[in-house]
Amino acid sequence: MPPRESPAIIPGKLADNIAYFARLLRDAGLPVGPASVLDAIRAVEAVGLGGKQDFYWTLHSVLVTRHEQSILFHQAFEMFWRQRALTEKLIAMMSPQAIAAREPPKPKAGAQRVNDAFYREPPREVEERQLVEFDARLTMSEREILKQRDFAQMTAAEIAAAKREIAQLRLPYDNVPTRRLVAGGSEVIDLRRTLRAAMRSGGNLVNIAYRQVGEKHPPIVALCDISGSMADYSRLFLHFLHAISEKGRRVHGFVFATRLTNITRALRTRDPDEALEQASKAVKDWDGGTRIAHCLERFNKDWSRRVLGQGALVLLITDGLERQVDDGLAGEMDRLHRSCRRLIWLNPLLRFDAFEARAAGIKAMLPHVDEFRTIHNLKSMGDLVKALDRKADASADPRMWLKKVG
Repeated sequence: MPPRESPAIIPGKLADNIAYFARLLRDAGLPVGPASVLDAIRAVEAVGLGGKQDFYWTLHSVLVTRHEQSILFHQAFEMFWRQRALTEKLIAMMSPQAIAAREPPKPKAGAQRVNDAFYREPPREVEERQLVEFDARLTMSEREILKQRDFAQMTAAEIAAAKREIAQLRLPYDNVPTRRLVAGGSEVIDLRRTLRAAMRSGGNLVNIAYRQVGEKHPPIVALCDISGSMADYSRLFLHFLHAISEKGRRVHGFVFATRLTNITRALRTRDPDEALEQASKAVKDWDGGTRIAHCLERFNKDWSRRVLGQGALVLLITDGLERQVDDGLAGEMDRLHRSCRRLIWLNPLLRFDAFEARAAGIKAMLPHVDEFRTIHNLKSMGDLVKALDRKADASADPRMWLKKVG
């Protein structure tokens, strides 16, 4: 970047602009502290401003510490260090414009988070006035209001806040015993480790080693309906799957509408925006129709034996509104139920007090699930996290919904 005019918020003060840029990165989620800012300024002074690429990689080498942070850094750099683009955005915000007829381009991974961080902090005089005006608000906290808000009725800002709440969910300690023994305990003698320790000590001192039954978290397998009627709920549920996979859980994710798609590899990507972008690229039938029976058949034939071992827990999120219901749907549900330790059906239609199991698809599926829960807001998602504990109280018998309609 040429040293003529510093392309940032305060022209002519490059060190201050680097500090503002570091603050933007920190607001977007990168762990950038004061020491990193000083290192970045010193690095730029040492390298010089030979060109834009040199400046980019100098800051990148100091402020980015992990590979998954590169996406956010790139989006923030492109937004912050382009004076012309920044000026156009400010002018567009302050003057009326006609709505473009063509569809806007799809945002890249991380762009929304950087944009929210860039425009998060208002001017100080405006901020002080807002503190006075909005001092006495509703008695219920914003977090409690957000927990009760339906996913389908959330604004863009509320969805962003909901994603942050989802990332803070803590799963219960529900380890299950495994067949493989691990070091520890005081009952089963580990002969191999005992003899090796004796050989190292020359036979003078023998420390007996023991083994015990190992434990690990059971895998979680999620089958998520992404048809048109489920789009508002399935997107945030995928954020939930990414959040629990980040906490060391073995999560296998599948989405379906008219076909079944495995998105497990995409969910393992560290950055949540990049993970969902990769998942959306792999899915060809988003917001389409629904073929539940066909997709369950493909899962039972192609993936059941691979992912449903070691006491797997299956989360099935769908409204159960199948277009063509036959005996195949009940048969595939029964096979899925027999293959896993526990099958939980998450249906957003349960949010309605007047819900009745009258649809043919719901009638065919209900006899083959262990629990029947709603999944329409953050509170219901928190209840699901508590229900994943094996010691938690199970929900009411799903078959009671069939008895209500006769």
